[in-house]
Amino acid sequence: MPNIKPISDLRNYSEVLRDVAVGAPVFLTKNGRGRYAILDIQDFEKTQATFRLMNELVKGRKSGEEKGWLTLGAVEGYLGIGNE
Repeated sequence: MPNIKPISDLRNYSEVLRDVAVGAPVFLTKNGRGRYAILDIQDFEKTQATFRLMNELVKGRKSGEEKGWLTLGAVEGYLGIGNE
């Protein structure tokens, strides 16, 4: 169950921060609507890494569509690995 608190609870921010854990962000509401999320730094870094990976995958797909795809054999040759 998500941990949802009104933003006014930040007056006692140390108590709010105690509720933040890896995989368990605290969501803050303003005027009854979701507004902010407080994440553990590990979750933040994982999210950033996921965004970077997804951007690189999009670039690769776009390159493949524009310049053509490589075969498995071509990739193995480029990397210097082969079927053994």
